[in-house]
Amino acid sequence: MGKIKENSTNNINKKYIQECDLSYAVCKIGGRWKLLILNRLKDGKLRFSQVRDRICGITERMLTLQLRELEKEGLVKRTVHAEVPPRVDYELTLIARELIPIWEDLEKWGNKHRDLVKENTEKN
Repeated sequence: MGKIKENSTNNINKKYIQECDLSYAVCKIGGRWKLLILNRLKDGKLRFSQVRDRICGITERMLTLQLRELEKEGLVKRTVHAEVPPRVDYELTLIARELIPIWEDLEKWGNKHRDLVKENTEKN
C-alpha cells in the first residue's frame, strides 16, 4: 500500500481530529455501539455474554471489535481469570467513569430533542 500524501484530505482531517479536543473525544466514543457498551458497564463488571445480552441487535463479532477498541483506548479494562473454562470480565476504567455524567446529560438532551422533533412533525 502506498504512502498517504501529506496534503490529502484524509491526512488533514486526521491531523485536525488529533488537535481538536472535541473531535478527538467524539472519535473515541463515537459510533453506533461504544456509548451503549460503556453505559452497560457503568454499574460494574460484566462478562462478555452479559454485555451482549444487554445490547439489542449487536453481533458477537461487533461486540468483540468494539470492546477491543475501547480496551485499546483505555476506556475498558479486560480481566482474564485463570479458570476452566476461562472467565473474562469487562469494566470501565477511571477515565471512562468520568464520562458517565456527560453521557447522562447527552441522553437527557437526546430525549428532549426527540420530543421536540416529534412535536414539530405532528404539527405539520
